[in-house]
Amino acid sequence: MTPHHEWLEADGLGGFASGTASGPRTRRYHALLLTSELGPTGRRVLVNGLDAFVDTPAGTFALSSQNYQPGVTTPDGAECLSSFAMEPWPRWEFALPDGTRVAQEIFVPKGLRATVVRWRLLTAKPGVTLRARPFLSNRDYHALHHENGAFRFDAEILGEQATWRPYNGAPAIHALTNARYTHEPHWYRNFLYAEESARGLDDTEDLANPGVFLWNLTAQEAVLVFAHDSALAELRNGSQGIVVTAATHAQREEKRRAAFQSPLHRAADAYLVAKGAAQTIVAGYPWFTDWGRDTFIALRGLCLATGRLADARGILVPWAGAISEGMVPNRFPDHGAQPEFNAVDASLWFVVATHEFLATAERTNFLIASADRKSLHAAIEAIVEGYARGTRHRIKMDADGLLAAGEPGVQLTWMDAKVGDWVVTPRIGKPVEVQALWLNALHIAASLEPEKWQPTLTRGTASFRTRFWNEELGCLYDVIDVDHEAGRVDASIRPNQIFAVGGLPLALLDGVRAARVVACVERHLLTPLGLRTLSPDDAAYRPRCEGGVIARDEAYHQGTVWPWLIGAFVEAWLKVHGSTEATRAEARVHFLAPLHDHLQVTGLGHLSEIADGTAPHTARGCPWQAWSLGEFIRLTTILSAPQKNPPAPRAKIRARAGKRPSTLTSS
Repeated sequence: MTPHHEWLEADGLGGFASGTASGPRTRRYHALLLTSELGPTGRRVLVNGLDAFVDTPAGTFALSSQNYQPGVTTPDGAECLSSFAMEPWPRWEFALPDGTRVAQEIFVPKGLRATVVRWRLLTAKPGVTLRARPFLSNRDYHALHHENGAFRFDAEILGEQATWRPYNGAPAIHALTNARYTHEPHWYRNFLYAEESARGLDDTEDLANPGVFLWNLTAQEAVLVFAHDSALAELRNGSQGIVVTAATHAQREEKRRAAFQSPLHRAADAYLVAKGAAQTIVAGYPWFTDWGRDTFIALRGLCLATGRLADARGILVPWAGAISEGMVPNRFPDHGAQPEFNAVDASLWFVVATHEFLATAERTNFLIASADRKSLHAAIEAIVEGYARGTRHRIKMDADGLLAAGEPGVQLTWMDAKVGDWVVTPRIGKPVEVQALWLNALHIAASLEPEKWQPTLTRGTASFRTRFWNEELGCLYDVIDVDHEAGRVDASIRPNQIFAVGGLPLALLDGVRAARVVACVERHLLTPLGLRTLSPDDAAYRPRCEGGVIARDEAYHQGTVWPWLIGAFVEAWLKVHGSTEATRAEARVHFLAPLHDHLQVTGLGHLSEIADGTAPHTARGCPWQAWSLGEFIRLTTILSAPQKNPPAPRAKIRARAGKRPSTLTSS
């Protein structure tokens, strides 16, 4: 157990609790009660954490760990930590020097802005008490908190409930407990967050401790529930007391979690969040909200592959109503700001996701209201029509049937790192994966209105096959007509070309060319955790995504590995090698197993956002990323599905593609 093993408990409303398995909070986002007022946006940290101590006749022992400047750990409860488990939620066992054993668990009930913390004595011993001091801030989740005179420590005590109202205009913080509360206000200064330091960000915080909770642990288990205003009614319902209420929620939550088909299905649930009467997908924890591009990519795995079609409908139909000038928003910022239309591919991914939702619904006899179906078809038409006619950021179909896009200062593709006014990989012109998505959107639109869109699809497909092929390297150009200059090409070897062979409903290449693309990507870009974003042979390649903001953004798409790309790659690999039981078994071993192992490396039970391009491929970015997990689930489903009349291996193509490297750890 290390500080890199992180746990997550999501409430389904955009808030969450998170921390490390070993105890210390290493991020500004690690918190016991982090709530959202506006779906996944408007998040605030109400309760950052707590210190817990057990007093026995033999002495006082810590259950918690805190890191302070200048690198001091005190207390260090990890010294007594004997085990940690994630099922059915985070649970720690502590073995104290005098033989006393204590269990601690933390869980967040689904649909409730509350976090339950419980402690239980595992050895029958007299005279054992527990003390806990909560640390409060009530701040924006991106910010850090510092000692100030405006913070109000005053506590309102009513039966089993203590309430603090630290700042005007901010939510109240409630604690429901079977403890005795003593008011002892203190500032705890200079908490140090190691992960913030590593990311080159401000890393030190002061937190307010209003008092201490005390339990006789020999006599009863200790219960402490931190809650938002909206959770109080349910938590105080009835007269049974908070111990019984917490037990009831634990039983209900354990039953709910046990009903999932697999741990992957349960992990997928963390990203599906209520947004008013609708649903959305959180792009990643702890700092992302909902993004259009991420939502539609992740939806295919998180919803369609897991059979959650009602959730898919609840996501897609509201997005269909948000189209403006042929585009869906790519991001809804915090604090109610206007949505951002800064992605050329988000709308096209919407078309693909909608098409696959409708196809899955038909295959599984899932009923879709005629009004919803009409809305989704109209959205597809509006996007394709808007792109063909022309819309924001010089997005417009060219005479060759391909889609041009981009202007200086705007990051339109998924390779969207930007520092100030500097767009690291601008990719202005005709990016290869945008064409694959555009031609797939035309293919889908042509299935609805063939006379209108089939000729355009035919013209565009022919142009793609002619203009993107790079015979010298045996792969596809990453961008043609760079900066809208006819004939100018970018020959960088990047993973975007894989979408011409796999990952989308319509493959644009087959035969020898498809095999050469897959072989090129495999040779230059494949790692155990996904595909690199740039070949190591390129002068612009960055082996690690680390350091401050500028250094990380410079490396973000210049060699950094992205796990979400593995889904498209393996689909393409199967197409050119033949989807037989033997090749599928090979894919499970070489491509799926390393990602499965990674589920226990950083964000426990989940997949990271990115990893270093060079071995050992250290995980970076968000520990819990929606499209990484979504594509892993989709790929797992593809590789485990029974084959009906499987095709024979395409031996000639495989020979042309070259043999796959024997190791995936470096290249």
